[in-house]
Amino acid sequence: MKKKSTMPLRKLALLCLISAVQSQISVAQTGSGRMVTQPSERVAGLSYADIADIADAAPLVAQARIGNIIKLKPAQAGTVPAGYQRVYVEANVANLIRGEGGISPTVRYLYDAPLDARGKMPKLKKAQVILFARPGGRPGEIQLVARDAQIVASPAETERVKAILSELVAVDAPPRIIGLGDAFHVAGTIAGEGETQIFLRTENGDPVSLSILRRPGQQPRWAVALGEIVDEAARPPAPGSLLWYRLACGLPNALPARSVRALSPQDAELARADYQMVLDALGPCGRTRTAR
Repeated sequence: MKKKSTMPLRKLALLCLISAVQSQISVAQTGSGRMVTQPSERVAGLSYADIADIADAAPLVAQARIGNIIKLKPAQAGTVPAGYQRVYVEANVANLIRGEGGISPTVRYLYDAPLDARGKMPKLKKAQVILFARPGGRPGEIQLVARDAQIVASPAETERVKAILSELVAVDAPPRIIGLGDAFHVAGTIAGEGETQIFLRTENGDPVSLSILRRPGQQPRWAVALGEIVDEAARPPAPGSLLWYRLACGLPNALPARSVRALSPQDAELARADYQMVLDALGPCGRTRTAR
């Protein structure tokens, strides 16, 4: 009797959730240009940059155990990319990792499960997962911030997510980079000596700059400064840190013409070379998720 009385409520919740988010889920998960994955099993091996991308966009991060799953029929699912099956999920929250407003003990959401080569879904029921989400329109409803914003909650992955979130919410967290400002180059008193300073544009307006120092017979040295003053304590960021991620994933591939418009052609060329040296030192961003 209990089963018969709860199923209509579950179906009602499903219909409400589909109605609330069906028109938003495709935009939120594919329209941003940042949060799309290939239909593969790569999710199990997300890089630091991948996790940071998802975590940075998620006001809610929770560890949960999946309970009920309902496959949505094409008429209910809406537009779903090839290689995915959209499902309705009910999960029990075990631990709220991030979320100032709290979260319901049981959450409901839509998830696009990647299909294997045989067109089969992974086993999701009773799986321990980490959810990166935003609040939904009704109590207990959440919306994943990306199609791959549900990952397996292994002990190692859980600790990595917590470490990244700790960096993101720190008072001195480096800001998002949105572009490059002016670049300056000052030649030294002897041939081969010089210093380049490149100012970065940030989302919150906080000052961030790169400085590159060249001296004859020495390898070029560079540093990043978070503040108005560049001092001797400034250093390159540690690989795999949030500052490294902000730079490696946020800097454009080349110094734009507007950044060197006030420089002589020779100084502009030196500034471009110094900027390229910084990019080479940072190395690739390491994103494995498809972005468009």
